[in-house]
Amino acid sequence: MKREVYKSLLRWKNSRNRRPLLIRGARQVGKTFIVNEFGQNEFKSLISLNFERNPEYKDIFTTLDPIEIKEKIALYIGKSLTSGNTLLFLDEIQECPKAIMSMRYFYEEMPDVHIIGAGSLLEFSLDAENFRMPVGRIQYLYMCPLSFSEFLLAINEEALLNHIQQLSNIETLTDTLQNKLTEFVRKYFIIGGMPAVVSEYIKSHDIIECQKIQHLIIDTFQSDFAKYARQSKFKYLRKIFNAVPAMVGNKFIYSRVDSSTKSRDLKNALELLETANIVYKVQRTSGAGLPLKIGVNDRFFKVIFLDIGLMHAINGIYSDTIKDKDLNAIYKGSVAEQFTGQELIALSNQFRKPELYYWAREAKNSNAEIDYLIEKNEVIFPIEIKSGSIGKMKSMNMFLDKYKIKKGIKLSQARFNNKNRIISIPFFAIEAFLNEE
Repeated sequence: MKREVYKSLLRWKNSRNRRPLLIRGARQVGKTFIVNEFGQNEFKSLISLNFERNPEYKDIFTTLDPIEIKEKIALYIGKSLTSGNTLLFLDEIQECPKAIMSMRYFYEEMPDVHIIGAGSLLEFSLDAENFRMPVGRIQYLYMCPLSFSEFLLAINEEALLNHIQQLSNIETLTDTLQNKLTEFVRKYFIIGGMPAVVSEYIKSHDIIECQKIQHLIIDTFQSDFAKYARQSKFKYLRKIFNAVPAMVGNKFIYSRVDSSTKSRDLKNALELLETANIVYKVQRTSGAGLPLKIGVNDRFFKVIFLDIGLMHAINGIYSDTIKDKDLNAIYKGSVAEQFTGQELIALSNQFRKPELYYWAREAKNSNAEIDYLIEKNEVIFPIEIKSGSIGKMKSMNMFLDKYKIKKGIKLSQARFNNKNRIISIPFFAIEAFLNEE
């Protein structure tokens, strides 16, 4: 599968200010596959140490001296680690915290060595050992499930994808292509972007088999919680993990997860899942100016889940998505909101932790909310996910008037239209809009 993250890895490899790279991302988003492919294609040799499959490799890092580590690698693997020609891949690195520490010393003493580390639930493992990350010595890259564009590539729709990269082409789409793309969006809603699920769909086109794999992935996450989290935290992590998919699009309230559990315990679990990139907070901001982070009110936030397909599996809403003609209406609009948030994350700068924002005003008899606020070319764009005409969008018009913003975005399955102050964009054109100069 072609992944955009490959381009980010190339930029890292060729950067003059390169640091050892630690890839952050949930289990089974494709970290191991993409690094192995990158190492085989872009280097003369690849040394891959998987600490989960081969625990004996931990003995290599009983020292933090890069010279001794190089010597031990040669003895264990039978390969020489050559600066500039070899990629050293430390996989499932959460199993060996000292390997993370060694990355700091490679940066300081052997900066020409290319090192990538990757692992799942890093924060769980490191938290259990009271480990502190070597700040400033390691560069992070954040990886998520396949975006909608990557999904189209995977199912061999590259020509169609290339066509919709330009908004001018989307404006003149035939009804047939518009409908075809809308059905691909619906299919992505159900399958999602987890590589194993997409791969199964490509092989078999059997949705039931895809659903089985989604449930296996969910079981794997829960097993990981039990493996890496302290026992006292495990039950809270499981509660949050299973509750978030049903709460997408709504203001998050801890009592709705479990009224009998202290909010403090649930809050700690949510923050841990957020740090592990399984759950993403959508932070409420005033929207008064840039950067959006300045106006954040930490007391209010919404949430989205790791993957829209896994969201379907946990909520059991496959039939809703298949039957409902209006993509905006599925599961009271939360599926479309999950899709949009997931796209915004996938299309953001992969070297920065993704951040999502929304706007809301809570007043007596006059509540208003904008689903997402984004910054594009130093301009704030409000995004509402809504069916119907643009004339009925009271919250959007209120926000545009309040902050004197020229344009807003309405996302739906309707056709593209940029002739009004509220631009109508179909779901499949989010990337084309974000990439337009």
